[in-house]
Order: sequence, then structure tokens, then C-alpha cells
Amino acid sequence: MPRIQGLLRQIEIQEQTLVVTLGMVPRLLRDAAWQVKSAQGAGLGVLLVPGFACGDRTLALTHSWLRARGYQPAGAGIGLNLGCTTKLVDRIERRLEEHAERTGRRVVLIGQSRGGWLARLAAARRPDLVRGLVMAGSAVLDPLGGSAHAVRVARFLARLSTVGLPGLLNDDCFTGSCYRTNSASLIAPLPDGVPALAVYSRSDRIAPWHLCQDPYAECVEIRSSHTAMALHPDFYRALEPRLARWAAADPRDQPAGRTSLAEKEPVRVP
Repeated sequence: MPRIQGLLRQIEIQEQTLVVTLGMVPRLLRDAAWQVKSAQGAGLGVLLVPGFACGDRTLALTHSWLRARGYQPAGAGIGLNLGCTTKLVDRIERRLEEHAERTGRRVVLIGQSRGGWLARLAAARRPDLVRGLVMAGSAVLDPLGGSAHAVRVARFLARLSTVGLPGLLNDDCFTGSCYRTNSASLIAPLPDGVPALAVYSRSDRIAPWHLCQDPYAECVEIRSSHTAMALHPDFYRALEPRLARWAAADPRDQPAGRTSLAEKEPVRVP
């Protein structure tokens, strides 16, 4: 009985979260951050990587916002974000290659939650394909340091993988070479020529804000829940000027050196 009550309570919380999240859409569409000021994208490709257990459709509004400004957005095409970390990064890399070829230049990666640190892994692997990186609510400093519930769900998926259910996380993603290799890559400096933005919130109950402060990215604080981050006007206020700079000048032939921003004070969007 206690387990059933706990499950029902969790379903109730998720339903309440969904209602609150969907309620933010009208607010976003009315906000000045949604209004198109100029077609600043200049055809720059953007690859959108969804969060844990989510698909490309969850970033449909971000896709529309980008398209209206002259960018060429595309989904990561990884299905529901539930699989092995290394295998998902392999698929994102292939999509990067395709989108870079389609647009004729390097591509910006935007990832939410787990999608952000998958995008970072892809950027570290293929900096020749990446113009910039945006991570929204992504606990890159410790992917297993998120909420206890989220970690339990991920470990449950790994147990299902051991009994033969395909396409899920597996134990190697938690304790094996997959985990060790990718964890080391997430805390390593980003390659030269890959500017990065990390957006975080102290109200985030899934990805602790201090684990989202990538020392090799510009860190911007907004006031948002974890699931609603890509629906918050402040996210787009932070995103717009950085994307515009990346679109205006592509330093493919003159890569700029990167300096660590570990000591830089994070920017806070009021």
C-alpha cells in the first residue's frame, strides 16, 4: 500500500507540473522576448537535443523561435532520450555531420537537461562541426548528482536493459567505461573555438544549480523550474544576443583561443 500511495503521489505531482508548464506558453508568446526584431540567424544551423525521457517535439517552441529569426533548426533525431550515453552521442554526431553539410557551416548545439551534457560530449568530440554550445539546466559537473527520483528512474531503466529491453541506459553508463570516459570529458575544457552558454536556475529541483555552472562556459542565471526552462522568456533573452554573435562571425578559419571562465562571476537575468 505505501508503494502504491507513493506512485499515485508521484503521478499527481507530474500532472501538476505539466499543467504549470503548459500554462507558461501563453505568457511566453506575449513576452517581448518572443517578438522578432530581425532575421539575425543568417542561415546558421542549430541542432536541438531534448532532455531525459523526452523527444524532439518538446523543443518545438524553441524550433519555431529559431526559425522565425533566420536560423535553420533541426531535431537531434535520437527518439526518447533514454538510451546509453555513448550511443546517443554517436547519433548526435551523425546528425551534426548531416546538418553541417546541409547548412554549409558549423552548427550550434542547444540541449536541455541531459540533452545539454550529451551536446557537450558531442561538441568535445567534434569541435570542427560546432559553432557554439548552449546547455539549459544541465548538470555537467555531475550527471548523477541530480534529484534522487531522476537517478532512481535512470537506474531502473538500466535494470530493464539487463533483462533484454533494448534502447535503454545500461549499467556501463553508471559504473563502467562509458561512465568513466564521459564523466572525464564533461569536466574537461571545451575545445578552442567552441563558445558555450550554461543557463541555470536556483529553483531547479532536478539539476542542482551549482552542478550546471560549467567552468568553461558563460553562466547565466534565470528564475525557472527545470522542466519549464525552454518556455521561460529569460531563457530566450539570454540566448538571443549570443546566438546573434555566433551567426554574425564564424571563425572557422581563425579559431580563437579559449580561456577558462571558472573565476568569472555568473550573469543573472533579472
